[in-house]
Amino acid sequence: MKKTLKLFIIPVLAVAAILYSCSGDDVYEGTPVSSEDYPGILAAFGSNINVSSLENYANQPKPNYITRDNTTGNSITDKGATLGRILFYDKNLSKNNTISCSSCHKQELAFGDNVVASVGVNGTTARHSMRLVNARFGNEAKFFWDERASTLEAQTTFPIQDHVEMGFSGTNGDGNLQDLIAKLQNIKYYQEMFKFVYGDATVSQTRIQNALAQFIRSIQSFDSKYDAGRAASPNDQQPFANFTAQENQGKNLFLAPPQFGANGNRTGGGLGCAACHAAPEFDIDPNSRNNGIIGKISGTGIDITNTRAPSLRNITNTAGIENGQFMHTGNLTTLQQVIGHYGNINIAPGNTNLDPRLTPGGSGQKLNLTAQETDAVIAFLKTLSGSDVYTNKKWSNPFK
Repeated sequence: MKKTLKLFIIPVLAVAAILYSCSGDDVYEGTPVSSEDYPGILAAFGSNINVSSLENYANQPKPNYITRDNTTGNSITDKGATLGRILFYDKNLSKNNTISCSSCHKQELAFGDNVVASVGVNGTTARHSMRLVNARFGNEAKFFWDERASTLEAQTTFPIQDHVEMGFSGTNGDGNLQDLIAKLQNIKYYQEMFKFVYGDATVSQTRIQNALAQFIRSIQSFDSKYDAGRAASPNDQQPFANFTAQENQGKNLFLAPPQFGANGNRTGGGLGCAACHAAPEFDIDPNSRNNGIIGKISGTGIDITNTRAPSLRNITNTAGIENGQFMHTGNLTTLQQVIGHYGNINIAPGNTNLDPRLTPGGSGQKLNLTAQETDAVIAFLKTLSGSDVYTNKKWSNPFK
């Protein structure tokens, strides 16, 4: 009798576990499948999406010195990130089927853009599109230049619901997010993908947000010259054996705090870049305030609400060329111009949000860089770029 009871309990528990895994918005584990089980996915993507052999998103290696992670309650899964990849590249997410997330965040530019203002369905964006690479690895958990999204999940649908960007705003004659959900619900490959990921074909805002956030968090880059040097060194302060003398000088200048005399003039030390962009993640410090760039792409007045920034990793491509413009205005096009901006901070009238780290003694900092120092810092910044992020299939357009 006891043996019979055990045989009955085990299958019941197994069924219960499967039912639990496909409830709500949890990723559905289910049973092994083949591409033939999902003809709509196979027809739409061919070999680019193989449901029986997914790309590795969930268990990517990262260096042991990378410890920051802003993921909360939405861990990366291979299934969820695969759905997110499709959503990220799908122009169906815009009201006239012309714009996708990837239109403004291009893989070949470390998921940034090379125009000052990206083109949307009803004009151009209000700010320059931020690079997304390594968005997961940072103390700063808020998103957008002005930090108006409290999580990456929330951020993902802001552009979709913007009248200018993707056009499901519910204003100015636009449909709303529920109209988009109904649109996606009628697409065969989404019926199959949502069932594959979540256990049923229901499309919802939360599921869209979670999948997109998983894909974006999966976009990582730790194959740079800097990473090779850091892996072989006990800390960032030691000279890296694989660096040139110029690159090591630039690293020291980046990391070391400056010494200031009267009127904000630097008299010694480094440049203090790491105070806001700490190694080894090089993400922005959550306590950072405005960096002195207060202009608007369009309109009048000043904009002092911009306090976030992308990671400094992959600011150049494998050839050492800048990945598009810099700052939320896109008004700086070279690393030399960026360093020049920080080299001589102007306290503009009305900028009550300027970061105090840029105003030693109440004066705008004057770093008084030499040409040699500028070249050295640029050389170091270029060591932060890898190569895999630009070409890896798992982050590429599955519609091609």
